[in-house]
Amino acid sequence: MGILPPLVALLTREYPPDVYGGAGVHVEYLARELRLRLRLTVHCWGEPRLEPGVVAHKAWGDLAEPMPEAAALQALSIDLRMVARCKGAQLVHSHTWYANLAGHIAKLTWGVPHVATTHSLEPLRPWKAEQLGGGYQLSCFCERTALLSADAVIAVSDGMRRDVLACYPAIDPSRIHVIHNGIDPNAYRPDPSPETLRRYGVDLSRPYAIFVGRVTRQKGLYHLLKAALLMPPRYQLVVCAGSPDTPEIAAEVTALARRVSKARGGVVWIQGIIPRPDLVHLLTGARVFVCPSVYEPFGLVNLEAMACETAVVASRVGGIPEIVVDGVTGYLVDLTQDDLDMFAEALAVSITQLLDDAELAVRMGVAGRRRVLDQFTWPAIADRTVGLYRSLMNGAS
Repeated sequence: MGILPPLVALLTREYPPDVYGGAGVHVEYLARELRLRLRLTVHCWGEPRLEPGVVAHKAWGDLAEPMPEAAALQALSIDLRMVARCKGAQLVHSHTWYANLAGHIAKLTWGVPHVATTHSLEPLRPWKAEQLGGGYQLSCFCERTALLSADAVIAVSDGMRRDVLACYPAIDPSRIHVIHNGIDPNAYRPDPSPETLRRYGVDLSRPYAIFVGRVTRQKGLYHLLKAALLMPPRYQLVVCAGSPDTPEIAAEVTALARRVSKARGGVVWIQGIIPRPDLVHLLTGARVFVCPSVYEPFGLVNLEAMACETAVVASRVGGIPEIVVDGVTGYLVDLTQDDLDMFAEALAVSITQLLDDAELAVRMGVAGRRRVLDQFTWPAIADRTVGLYRSLMNGAS
């Protein structure tokens, strides 16, 4: 009988079908590749999953009282449930602050290495206090405690690595490893569908720019809507808007969207999570994808657009410059924090340039997919991740 491959426990809040952000997409595809290389269990939040090797956990019932801090308290209770079910794993790998503390406590309880992947950093998202109240202090505590003691920290970009060292200078730089996010180029590929566009209310006679993201200050939708006021009305803006962080942000963005619609028309607002095939159709049909984020450790959605051969206009922040090649796969726009009106104006100029020049947009889109295929496929990323696991389990950290 041969030696069994190592058993790894992957700890995450998001896992299909409950995926609302880039971290969830990352875990979904990483898990798929890891199963080809080792034994894996996935621990996530929510309702039971039918998929073998996936264990879903729910929060303690007495933490259901509606309050801003509830999410953080629920995360702590789920973390403890995860730790109990990680017994027997030879390594634990946590994703986001929602699961980082589970990885830390599992390391202490079961004496196994802990790898933590940083998809964002709480100290760099102060607006989360609006959403979580005092729970923001708990989320910061969970992240800080886990990262400071993790055997290895995976940063999803060089920009994220710099942010980790700036936020947590006590971490030994040798413990931080850059492993980019990836994408499945078979799931995200050019796939035109005029029928899907019509179903969502897109005018096929008018080129459009598209935004996909949550309604949060981080994603910069407000600045894109300001930019839309400066764009020629012959073009459309399609907004695929996820859940808002707070009612206040929702009201603020909705009011501006109504103002834009009244002033120029051509705004197609699609609320909620869109099925992946429909999203691919919408990305394929767009002449330009826009990512106006004010903070973006990686920016997986840019890869999704590039894989669909769509040119990208994105803010020059975080890990985005490691994805989007300025002047080749799209345009990068400098974020002027002290003058956000200038940022909106610069967005409008770059977006309009691509909307005006279909041939340029096509060339950049083709170059974008080529870059995805060359640099950001999941098998290579999983190989690097497993290599890191083995170095830790062999005591070579």
